[in-house]
Amino acid sequence: TPGGFLVVATDTAHRHVESLLRRGIEKEAPSGCAFATDVTGAYAQINLQGPKSRQLLSALTSVDVSDSAFPFRAARYIDIGCARVLATRITYVGELGYELFVPVETAVHVYDAITSAAEESGHELVHAGLKALGSLRMEKGYRDYGHDMDNLDTLLEVGLGFTADFEKPGGFIGMEATLAQKAAGGPARRLVQVALDDPEPLLYHGEVIYRDGVIVGDIRAASYGHTLGRAVGLAMVDRGDPDAASNAAPLPAAWVKSGKWEVDVAGQRFSASASLRPMLDPKNEKIKL
Repeated sequence: TPGGFLVVATDTAHRHVESLLRRGIEKEAPSGCAFATDVTGAYAQINLQGPKSRQLLSALTSVDVSDSAFPFRAARYIDIGCARVLATRITYVGELGYELFVPVETAVHVYDAITSAAEESGHELVHAGLKALGSLRMEKGYRDYGHDMDNLDTLLEVGLGFTADFEKPGGFIGMEATLAQKAAGGPARRLVQVALDDPEPLLYHGEVIYRDGVIVGDIRAASYGHTLGRAVGLAMVDRGDPDAASNAAPLPAAWVKSGKWEVDVAGQRFSASASLRPMLDPKNEKIKL
C-alpha cells in the first residue's frame, strides 16, 4: 500500500524484528506518524515453487504473471478464486516460484483452488515441508537469520552487502561500521558454502572445518543437497591464525578458492570444497526464467 510496508521475518526472528521496528519508530517518529502492527495471524502463506509454478499460477488467476509483467522480486495483488492474494515472485528454494500471502479466512479456499487446478491441468503438485525447504535453500546458500547468521555478524561477513543502500537518506543502523569494514578492504571472516566431496557422510551443524590442516571455523547449518548429490552447509570461517593481527586482516575471495578444505565428521576428516557463490545455479538462471 502507498506509504506502507509488509516486513516478513523468519519465525525465529519474529519478536526480534517487531521490537526493532517499534523501538525505531519510538526514536525516529515519536509523533505517531508511523506504526508497526503484527499481522502474522491475519495471513496464511502458501508457496508455489518450481519450473512449472508460473504455468500453474497463470491457470489460477486473471492477472498476467508472465516474466515481463511479473518480474523477479515483484509483488502484485492477484485473484485466486474468490480471494484477493498478495503474490510475491521470490524463492527460498532456488527455483522459479511465488510466495502467496492469503487472508486466513480464504486460505482453505485458495489451497483447494490450487490443488484442483493442478489436478485438472495435469501438473504434478508435490507437498513439501520445512525439511525439504532446508535442503533446497542450503544448496543455494540462502541465509537464515537466527540460525546461520545473527546480529553479531555484519552484512559483508555474511555476503549480504548487496542488500544495503549506502545512498539511503539518513542511512541505516550499522551503516558506518559496514562502510568502515568495506574501506578496510573487507571482512576478516566470511560465511561460506561448504560441500563434502564424498556423497555418503551427512552434515548437521557444529562440524569443525580445516583449511590446509588449520581449524578455520565450523558448520553453522547443513543438510543433504539432493541436486548436488552431497552434504552441504554454511560456515563462518577466518584464517585461524593464532596471531591476532594476522587473523584480523581482510579475507580475500582468493583465500576461499584456494587451499585444501576438510570437514571433521564424527572424528573422521573428509575432503570438501568451499565457495562464496552458490554452488547450485550461481547465475540464478532457474529463478529468472
